[in-house]
Amino acid sequence: MILVFGGAYQGKLDYVLERFAFTRDDVHFCEDGMVALETDKRVIYGFENWLLALVRAEFDVQSCVDTLLPSLADKIIVTTDVSAGIVPLDTAIRAWREEVGRATTKLAQRSDEVIRMFVGIPTKLK
Repeated sequence: MILVFGGAYQGKLDYVLERFAFTRDDVHFCEDGMVALETDKRVIYGFENWLLALVRAEFDVQSCVDTLLPSLADKIIVTTDVSAGIVPLDTAIRAWREEVGRATTKLAQRSDEVIRMFVGIPTKLK
């Protein structure tokens, strides 16, 4: 597994597409409200959106992540780091931020490679 994370609009997807010579057809885009995560594509983009859908649907997010981990072993996961900034007042969004942090930590621990994107510059952390 390869994890690519960073803030919004930092070039994460462009980096993945260029580095691995993929097209958008190789990417599963996690859309708002999408509880089902398809793992048939090589790249999963917007992992944090899937987690938000789980929080809003009141699923046990970490159990869902744990169940999914084996099917992610050969994937590139692209997610936005939502940990910075002002802590939201909305309890669901605050819970989502916590779940994103926990899930991203699990993904990073199991990844062969972890890349942080900042201002379009990839930095290999692992």
